[in-house]
Amino acid sequence: MQLAVDSEGFLINRDDWTEEVAAELASADGYDMNDEIMEYIRQARAMYSDDGVVPPIRKFAKKVGVDSKHLYDVFKKGPMKLICKWGALPKPTGCV
Repeated sequence: MQLAVDSEGFLINRDDWTEEVAAELASADGYDMNDEIMEYIRQARAMYSDDGVVPPIRKFAKKVGVDSKHLYDVFKKGPMKLICKWGALPKPTGCV
C-alpha cells in the first residue's frame, strides 16, 4: 500500500485514513494492530471530531477508562503520538 506520509510517518492527507491504513502505519512502526489499539484510535478520533483538539493523555485515559500507565504498556512510548499518527489526527503538542 502506497501512503503519502511526512518525515515522521503521519498521513499527509487525513482523508486517506481507513482502519486498514491505520494497521499499515502501525506495521511500519513495528506494531501489530489489535482490537484494543484500534478502539483507542476510534475513541481519539471521536474526541477530536467532538472537540477539535487532540486530547492530552490524562484526559484521554480517563475518558476511555484506563490508567495512563496502561497506555504506555500497550504503546511502549508516546501513546498519544502513536494513536494520533495511526489515527490520522494532528500531531500532539505539549505534554501529552
